[in-house]
Amino acid sequence: MKNFLIIKLSAIGDVIHALPVSYAIKETFPDAHITWVVEPPSYELLKMNPCVDRIILFQKKNFRTLKGFAKLFLPFRRELQRENYDAVLDLQGLFKSAAIAFFARSNIKLGICNMREFSDKVSTPVVGKNSTGHIVERYLDTARAIGCKVKEVKFPLEIPPEEIEKTKIITELAGMRAGNKYAVLAVGANWANKRWKTESFAEIADWLYDFEIVPVIVGNGAVDEQRAAEIESFMEIPPINLVNQTTLPQLACVVKNSSLVLGGDTGVVHLAAGLKIPTVMLMGPTDANRNGPYGQIQNAIEIMRRCKACWKRTCPRNLDCLEYISTEQVKEKILVACSL
Repeated sequence: MKNFLIIKLSAIGDVIHALPVSYAIKETFPDAHITWVVEPPSYELLKMNPCVDRIILFQKKNFRTLKGFAKLFLPFRRELQRENYDAVLDLQGLFKSAAIAFFARSNIKLGICNMREFSDKVSTPVVGKNSTGHIVERYLDTARAIGCKVKEVKFPLEIPPEEIEKTKIITELAGMRAGNKYAVLAVGANWANKRWKTESFAEIADWLYDFEIVPVIVGNGAVDEQRAAEIESFMEIPPINLVNQTTLPQLACVVKNSSLVLGGDTGVVHLAAGLKIPTVMLMGPTDANRNGPYGQIQNAIEIMRRCKACWKRTCPRNLDCLEYISTEQVKEKILVACSL
């Protein structure tokens, strides 16, 4: 039996992009044992991945203090070194992941093509045929480097039956009715310049009702809650509001049964693409070639400006990045994506 260690810590969208690596390993080595090191935000996501045999939780925040480091380092290293690994795959490519890879017991340590923060001093970067392509394929190049054939790119996720039942209750209480078609609007994102205007989301939401598709707003946190309230205030017919109402497995269930997912470059939208749900992604500071909806790049809408894909969290010119995407562009893309 072969043992493999995957290091992909955060964020949720990035971990979703790395899921096919675990499937590729099991596809080639069915008896392989896969351990994955991850941070708390994506822990529940990995619990739904049937290809992962063991999850090691990395509490990065607790490691930041001297007291926390002294308390947690030895137990974490002990858990990490419980196995000898045939290969370690650092899919994060940063100092924190390099530190984990350094202590892992393996003679083979590989990483992604564009490693940073001296992580390439611990793991060898894999510069494969997809080094300038989509991030999913860049990750898969590391799997190919250890002998994986990658016959099928699959995002392995199994939602627990009890979470499916809980989701039914939550959505019914929110006003959703079984059998109705609905579209998920992911109205938030970690970067402010990845968020589309609330007025634009409201216009699209009202327009979806014309096709008997119910708009469902999802998100998490105070900012998303405020944005959802603004969207509702602009709408003629109220949407279904699930912001802060679901866990990650329940949100995955909502996405999996939807007819469309619309949003910026964020985890929920990448999850939809992975589950092969029609996905329209609005992109400004990031690059569709690298981060667009996997398998549906034609459904990405990029801003028509020379500064697009700047990879800056805030615009140095104080521009509203996604303002340059019109509702008419989005409507046209939805019509094609959903065959309406």
